[in-house]
Amino acid sequence: MTAPESIPVATDIGALGRRDLAWWGMALFIATEATLFVYLIAGYFYVGGSKPIWPPVKPSIQITGINTILLLLSSGSAIVADRSVKRGRNGALRVWLLVTIVLGVVFLTLQIHEYGTLAFHPQTDVYGSFFYLITGLHGAHVAAGILMLVYVLVRAFAGHFDSVHNYAVRNAILYWHFVDVVWLVVFTSLYLLPRLK
Repeated sequence: MTAPESIPVATDIGALGRRDLAWWGMALFIATEATLFVYLIAGYFYVGGSKPIWPPVKPSIQITGINTILLLLSSGSAIVADRSVKRGRNGALRVWLLVTIVLGVVFLTLQIHEYGTLAFHPQTDVYGSFFYLITGLHGAHVAAGILMLVYVLVRAFAGHFDSVHNYAVRNAILYWHFVDVVWLVVFTSLYLLPRLK
């Protein structure tokens, strides 16, 4: 009687392979969140189609224009962080994660400042409700993304990542890119398109 062949066991779930379970979990989560934003933006345009004047006000693009640039820059720094971890450059990973986090915090700070300058509120009318719901929900996603990046940054300082074991970094950055893409849609729909009418 011969001993059974040993079966290789993964000691780090998801450490091997192109797509691990965490990646699929993040991808499915992003898909559900993207669907939510699609419904909200579609509802915004649907309600607007029944109004003689929509939107009733045209929000300034000064602050949000700066915010758009900040988020585009943050996607760039996130890409550099991703490339750094793939090359095993942990020092660069930590620096670029920190840059991405700072840009995200500045974005949220400017968004809160913008709310203080607006002449309408969520309870003003249906437009105000849609505007604050969509931008506020996006802001909540930015805050969630910042928390993810902070968690990854703490782990990076603890030396948890290398060129192979880095899916936590890549998943957090994937989510951050999603947040940035959603903002481009929100910015175009709520800020740019009204100015083209």
